[in-house]
Amino acid sequence: MSVPHETRSLPDLIGGLASDISTLFRKEIELAKAEATEKAQSALSGIELLLAGGVLALGALGVVLTAVVAGLSALFQTWGMNQTGASALAAVIVAVIVAVIAWVLVSRGLAQLKGNNLKLERTANSLGRDAAVVKERI
Repeated sequence: MSVPHETRSLPDLIGGLASDISTLFRKEIELAKAEATEKAQSALSGIELLLAGGVLALGALGVVLTAVVAGLSALFQTWGMNQTGASALAAVIVAVIVAVIAWVLVSRGLAQLKGNNLKLERTANSLGRDAAVVKERI
């Protein structure tokens, strides 16, 4: 049975406050762990996108790029360029296009890994509210 608030001694009140604060911080640590796990899963998703983008860029484009280079080279040769110059120019054009595509994929993956996406916002907000409650009790 609980003792009425007015008749509790100062040591009892301080002991109760210490117990409440201890419980509160244990709960906050549990929340931080849960939120950190959620953020880590989000970061893992970003890494998976980077890897998938890299594999697709190398695999799928690798097969197509040879045909594109050969086609551009043939086009340039019909315009009067020699075979060596046409092949070199076609290869440079294709390389630039592939570099742009790879840059877009890597940028998207890195965007998911930015620091803002990894902040423990709910835990920080909850700790702020808890600190305010503790200040009111003291």
